Amino acid sequence: MARGASASRRQPSSYRRNNAGQRQMYVYGSAAPNPVYEPERRRRQPRRRKKVSSQVRENRRQAMGINKAYVVFLSFAAVLMLVVCVNYVQLRSELTSRSKHITALQKELVSLNEENTTKYNSIMDKVNLEEIREKAINELGMVYASDSQVIEYDNPTGDYIKQYDQIPEEGVLANSADVQN
Repeated sequence: MARGASASRRQPSSYRRNNAGQRQMYVYGSAAPNPVYEPERRRRQPRRRKKVSSQVRENRRQAMGINKAYVVFLSFAAVLMLVVCVNYVQLRSELTSRSKHITALQKELVSLNEENTTKYNSIMDKVNLEEIREKAINELGMVYASDSQVIEYDNPTGDYIKQYDQIPEEGVLANSADVQN
């Protein structure tokens, strides 16, 4: 009766064919029945070593061995690689520190430019040109130049002049009647 009760609780099953054409039972759900048979476990058999001639063994031993020249070469290569890596790390460190220094200098430049602009604007706000004109005319006795006192000069090269010598005694300016010595 126990078999009948457990069989009635099982999920429905069906048969299907696998790729080889054999019929297999497929069980729906998560309760799979226990197999009727238990598979036989395979036992490993120790591998038998083939008999190898002494010449082959000697060749293998020599191929696996490392001679002194090879050890020296590998040591030299390792030291060279270590030197290259250390130099690379030093260069990267120097590059990083220089980059930080450049950034600090750029921040300082921006700060100085802002301070310069602020001071210039402050000075320009304090300068009152009308007050300067009044002081020059009333206190210092200055007057505007008359048209006869103004001599215009045509500079064909631009508006910037460098004077290397004195203005000659002869010429246009010397002959002008309005210029007083």
